[in-house]
Amino acid sequence: MERFQEYLDEAVRFHGHLCAGQVLGVRMSIMGMREIGINDPEAERKKMMVFVEIDRCATDAIMTVTGCKPGKRTMKIKDYGKMAATFINLETGKAVRIASRSSSREKSAEYVQDPGDESSIQCKAYMVMPDDELFEVKKVKVNLTPGDMPGRPVRRVTCDMCGESVMDARDILVNNKALCRPCAEKSNYYTLGSA
Repeated sequence: MERFQEYLDEAVRFHGHLCAGQVLGVRMSIMGMREIGINDPEAERKKMMVFVEIDRCATDAIMTVTGCKPGKRTMKIKDYGKMAATFINLETGKAVRIASRSSSREKSAEYVQDPGDESSIQCKAYMVMPDDELFEVKKVKVNLTPGDMPGRPVRRVTCDMCGESVMDARDILVNNKALCRPCAEKSNYYTLGSA
């Protein structure tokens, strides 16, 4: 945890405030990188990929510490609403999934005796709780496809329904037609017309 405070300060600057999610994200990142053999995220950023399972504060912290970003295709956001992330060493294939333990919320009061709101207590406790009380760590195998990897698109097709371009094998074949996910599945938007 030698660089913990430095990473936390940087994450807070990026995110905009200190919260329990920032502390969890920083600690999760430090542990994940250590487990997959990444010693210097700045120098080794092209060796690493992270799948985060939540679209909350911890994701900003993980991005800040690891240098992995969605725009660089080294961070994938799979929002399952879980405080968890999978760290992958792209050179060795070594991967770990780290999830915060539900019990850590209740145990936080054992580590911080200060009066305060629950969020403040959790934030302070998460800074000092032992890793094994805070996180569950599992070795995992991640099946990456060429379309998951950083770099230029491996394939680009035009959706047969809406005419928009779809990159990196994200299209779905339906009745021999290449469709984008919004056309093939229920979309989170619907067209009202041209703006």
